[in-house]
Amino acid sequence: MLTGFALVTAPLLLAVVIGTAKVRNLSEASATLVRTGVETTHYSQQLFQQISAIERNAKLYQVLNDAALLQVYRESRERFAETLASIEAVANDPVRATHVAALRNGLQQIDAALLSEAPTPELLRDAVTVIPSMWDAAFQLSAATSEQIERGLSQLQTETSETQQYLFWLSAGLIVLTALLVGLFTFVLMRPIRQIDSAISQLGKGTFSKAITVRGPSDLVNLGRQLEWLRVRLLEIAQERNRFLRHMSHELKTPLANIREGTELLMDGAVGELDTSQREVTAILRDNGIKLQQLIENLLSFSAWQARHTGLEISEFRLRPLVKSVLETHQLALLAQRVHLDLKVQDIELRADRAKLKLIMDNLLSNALKYSPRGGTIYIHAKQDREVLILDVADTGPGISQDERGAIFEAFYSGRAPTAGHLKGTGIGLSVVNEFVQAHGGSIEIVDGVFPGAHFRIRLPLAPSLEAEPA
Repeated sequence: MLTGFALVTAPLLLAVVIGTAKVRNLSEASATLVRTGVETTHYSQQLFQQISAIERNAKLYQVLNDAALLQVYRESRERFAETLASIEAVANDPVRATHVAALRNGLQQIDAALLSEAPTPELLRDAVTVIPSMWDAAFQLSAATSEQIERGLSQLQTETSETQQYLFWLSAGLIVLTALLVGLFTFVLMRPIRQIDSAISQLGKGTFSKAITVRGPSDLVNLGRQLEWLRVRLLEIAQERNRFLRHMSHELKTPLANIREGTELLMDGAVGELDTSQREVTAILRDNGIKLQQLIENLLSFSAWQARHTGLEISEFRLRPLVKSVLETHQLALLAQRVHLDLKVQDIELRADRAKLKLIMDNLLSNALKYSPRGGTIYIHAKQDREVLILDVADTGPGISQDERGAIFEAFYSGRAPTAGHLKGTGIGLSVVNEFVQAHGGSIEIVDGVFPGAHFRIRLPLAPSLEAEPA
């Protein structure tokens, strides 16, 4: 992760460094241009002043022939020579060098006339006539300096524009590169995070058979190892629980079979005829023995399902015969409670695990019978909606309270006690229903406002994909 941040930051730092270097170069060029322009302008002004002083001294000496004026001339020409040297040091281009040479040549001609041992009037006149050419050279030097400054400014503007364009494209390119790097490292990091998320979802759903493998950065790989350890531990706990359930269920089935056999013998009059009260008590024993056997069968079925995690045994069948078979199993209980049936089942052909779908309907019908009042109604509706089977099972009982809805599909959760005459269940039936519905890639929900009691709605694909099967 730190490497990713470093690589993403590197292009931005590179852009900052390049931009700083470009701006520094422009700043230095601008400072050099300003400094050169100011110095050459200052020296040009000094040249005009010094040429004026030299001209004045030469003309005065020509008229007065005073030796003191020669000393003033010497001082003026020294300052003039120094100014020319300074201009040469600042402006070394060929054009201005030519004008500086012309000014120095004119100064030499004046020196030859004024500083000679015996200056003649002709030499003095020739010296004075040189001065206009010096003025002309000075003006040309000033013009050349101005022109040089203008060219420098123009060049600086061009370089500034080019630098701006260069930095713009550099920034655009680096932004694209940074975005690509961000996308790359996001993909590299998100892939193991998605694997971890999928693993946690599997553990949350109780699927412990699929090994957890996380590939990516070392920290996330270590987290994946911890999840794998947790999966193995949860699998061991689930297997221990299933073994306990199987053993307990088998242990319960033997005495229960003896109780049922004894009850049947009593009902058949094997030990003598029973009067009405005795027969009622025996019927209660028999019915509850049947119910207890059904609960144990559910417990065994749930335990076997949790232990095997095998795939679905898909076959093609019609829904109506399956519903009829389930109703025949509960026919005696329906008659005993005088429960009415509201059947609206379309004759749908579907591909599913017939045994598991039968157990789904059997548990839902048992749950409806358990909570339906005597003389109540149980609704079983089934229809096809595109490629989905919608199965509704509802009753006219007390319904399901809001505080129980988050737990009724959990294994071994049992809600409020059922109506009189029924034993409180083990809390396995709805858990088995939820497991089998999810195995088909379907869903189960509690619906309100359609029927007065509990209303379960199941959505199952008519042809479940292999991906819906447990691993």
